[in-house]
Amino acid sequence: MSEAISIRNLIVQFGDRRILNSVNLDVHQGETLAVIGPSGTGKSTIMKVLTGLLKPNSGSVVIDGRETAVFGEAQWDELRKHMGVVFQYSALFDFLNVGENVAFGLRRHYKVVEDEVQARVKELLRMVGMPDTEKMMPSELSGGMKKRVGLARALAMRPNIVFYDEPTSGLDPVMTTAISKLIRQTQQQLGITSIMVTHDMESVDIAADRVAMLYKGDIIALGTVEEIKNSTNPIVQAFIKGQELPGEVTK
Repeated sequence: MSEAISIRNLIVQFGDRRILNSVNLDVHQGETLAVIGPSGTGKSTIMKVLTGLLKPNSGSVVIDGRETAVFGEAQWDELRKHMGVVFQYSALFDFLNVGENVAFGLRRHYKVVEDEVQARVKELLRMVGMPDTEKMMPSELSGGMKKRVGLARALAMRPNIVFYDEPTSGLDPVMTTAISKLIRQTQQQLGITSIMVTHDMESVDIAADRVAMLYKGDIIALGTVEEIKNSTNPIVQAFIKGQELPGEVTK
């Protein structure tokens, strides 16, 4: 199976504080990999490294066959055109309507005639279950609607890889299920490689193919959703059951 992303011996630290301890991880082409773990364990750090927002102290990160350790900002900018990011709080531009938010990347990075832009926007909004909402403003949208618009915007430039940062955070159980199903549907329809940083095991169960659990900067478990759910590791079991982790002190 070909790899969309290969991480080898990745180390990130700030001063004396080690965030990632020589992490090794492959993300298969076309799969959805969920990265789980308690807060402060390095999940968001991996996403920042993979999107070029944070330079690691050492290690190799190969994305679509290219070693990013040698990248300058211009090379990262080019690679980011093939990536989409769905942010935890949607991060929509509140001064732009829904259609303008979805079209933002297309207009900024490509010379596309306006008719094609509008057609792409309509297609994506239909795909995420929000047809005919182009003129609505972000202030008129519920949390779930904002997540859907954020996904449409992330898909606008037809990315190879999409990153989801806590995609169901702050949503009610019904909308959590809907967004998780939408992530799975997007992967299946478009064949996109997805990395989902989350603490929501219900979302993992619906959307993910494999799961990597980070704990104190190390990947302590990696496998299919069923393999993780059946893990004999007490830290993994405590996390997925929402229990206090062994050896942790609750403040």
